[in-house]
Amino acid sequence: MTAAFETPAVEHGVEVYIPLNRLKKSERNARKTPHRPEDIETLAASIRAKGILQPPVVEPELDAEGRPTGNYLVTIGEGRRLAQLLRAKRKQIKKTEPIRCVIDTANDAYEISLDENVTRFAMHPADQFEAFQRLAEERGFGAEEIAARFGVTATVVRQRLKLASVSPRLMQTYRDGDMTLDQLMAFTVSEDHQRQEGLWESLPNYERHPQTIRRHLTRDRVSATDRRAIFVGAEAYQAAGGVMVRDLFADDQGGYFADPALLDRLVAERLQTFADAIVADGWKWASFDLDYSLSRIRPQVRDFTSDEQARYDALQAEREALETGHAEWTDAAEVRFGEIVAEIEALDGARLGFASEDKARAGAFITLTANGQARVEYGFVRPEDEAREPVPCQGDAGDEPPTEHQSAPEPEPGRATLSDTLVENLTAHRTAALRDALAAQPQTALCVLLHLLVQWAFDSARRDGSCLEVRPTSVALSGYAPGLGEMIAGRAMDERHEVWAAKLAAVDNDAWALVTALDFEARLDLLAYCVSRTVNAVRSRDRGDWGMSPADDLASVLALDMTAYWTPTSESYFGRVPKSRILEAVTEAVSEDAARRISAAKKADMADAAEQLIVGTGWLPLPLRTVGAEAEAIAQAAK
Repeated sequence: MTAAFETPAVEHGVEVYIPLNRLKKSERNARKTPHRPEDIETLAASIRAKGILQPPVVEPELDAEGRPTGNYLVTIGEGRRLAQLLRAKRKQIKKTEPIRCVIDTANDAYEISLDENVTRFAMHPADQFEAFQRLAEERGFGAEEIAARFGVTATVVRQRLKLASVSPRLMQTYRDGDMTLDQLMAFTVSEDHQRQEGLWESLPNYERHPQTIRRHLTRDRVSATDRRAIFVGAEAYQAAGGVMVRDLFADDQGGYFADPALLDRLVAERLQTFADAIVADGWKWASFDLDYSLSRIRPQVRDFTSDEQARYDALQAEREALETGHAEWTDAAEVRFGEIVAEIEALDGARLGFASEDKARAGAFITLTANGQARVEYGFVRPEDEAREPVPCQGDAGDEPPTEHQSAPEPEPGRATLSDTLVENLTAHRTAALRDALAAQPQTALCVLLHLLVQWAFDSARRDGSCLEVRPTSVALSGYAPGLGEMIAGRAMDERHEVWAAKLAAVDNDAWALVTALDFEARLDLLAYCVSRTVNAVRSRDRGDWGMSPADDLASVLALDMTAYWTPTSESYFGRVPKSRILEAVTEAVSEDAARRISAAKKADMADAAEQLIVGTGWLPLPLRTVGAEAEAIAQAAK
């Protein structure tokens, strides 16, 4: 049987223990906004670990006649009361848990409640960071334990411990108010105090942006989003002894690989395994240095085996039944349809292959895609391995002059008796007639032109197999801009090429069969791709301004927006032009004042600053601008 609670003597300033269920919220508490649930969680965790460090201040509750009810109103410490109630709800303490309180009957309850919330001085964040560090170092508390004792998340604790690891000199700068918290956070990506301090001192005030600090401190690291990092993977890199660095205060998308040399070695080793497997499969060579200037052998299409044909026919029948059936198109039917299409495509792909004799003289290029996948392109033939027709030597059977037992080749009927001049005359008339007839049949003209373009684009051995005097060429842009093939436009063109190459292989590389089998829309798509490969708008020393005006016209017609393909950065532009050009760009894109602020910076710092200032403005250097686009943008903005 529980003993009855005895109301303690009401005496100002006395500390008493009062059952939790006898404490009530005071209407004279100045805090009217409810406590946040997360704040109560924090208090509950702290009290559980250390007890109530500051006892609540209470006054006795009186009834209408002024007599004590046995309950007490909490003037100061409502949050602590709620935290204890939360603990009681969780069965950590009893509802009658004795709570140490201080009785105040001399002061106005509302005033002291207000005073408690107004005249308080928060600890400087730097002191808090270092206090958490001390708990970790001196008492051996881990992040999880500190979090539990203070009612915060383990992530918050790790962040504060990371901040505490910044150079003491920089921490003092932060205490003195000469550094922002965001700047301090940026320095946590490096643990090298000397490097931190040197960077802070070398950066001019206008360059001390958090993102600039991060960029400087991570220049010798590789982002986890880099294709090499994705290809190797953090797990394999760390297993080889590599160290990962995380930025706890920004979205680092997986962190940084701190040892680029190790990462490059792992990339090379893994790529070599791909190369070894390719050569083992019968190819003559495998290389990592892509060269599209080489001729290329395309895969051939083999016949289905009987089992494959049966499966293919069954899938096609099921697909047709789903497409033409009158049953309701359910989610399950849609899933099944996708599975059928995928299996049909897989069977079609399995038919493509290379002859062993082709593999023996050709090779493959291995590249890394932007998403860190190894891509292998097969069938490239080096000049020295090109197949050549054998030239018979004198005395070979095929070169022996006709004997009395051999007949000389019969001349082509009607040719032997005609002079060269007459043949030219006649074929000129025929050519004129062909031109007139072809001009009257646009669809046929499209097929003939497209046939030529497809031969040129996909089969170097047959590039002369046409009577058209059209000679398309395609300049290798990688010679002007290394790495362009992995940019947005380069990847898109490669993907288009592979799609059409597969379609061509499916008809035994017969360009005419492909062109004539396509419907009109598909034919136009193929034409657009082949024509696009011939565009050359490169302004080089040997070409000068040749083709520049038509290229400008074409860009205007296409409404080309280069901001979708290219961004001015320190690496791509600002670090490669004089300081005067950098200042011109900032003036044009931002303002004269912005350019003036960075005018005294060193070249590298100015380039970094310009990159940050111009980001998002849509500014482009003159060679990349589309004629009339700026005026159109201004006109649209004015509407």
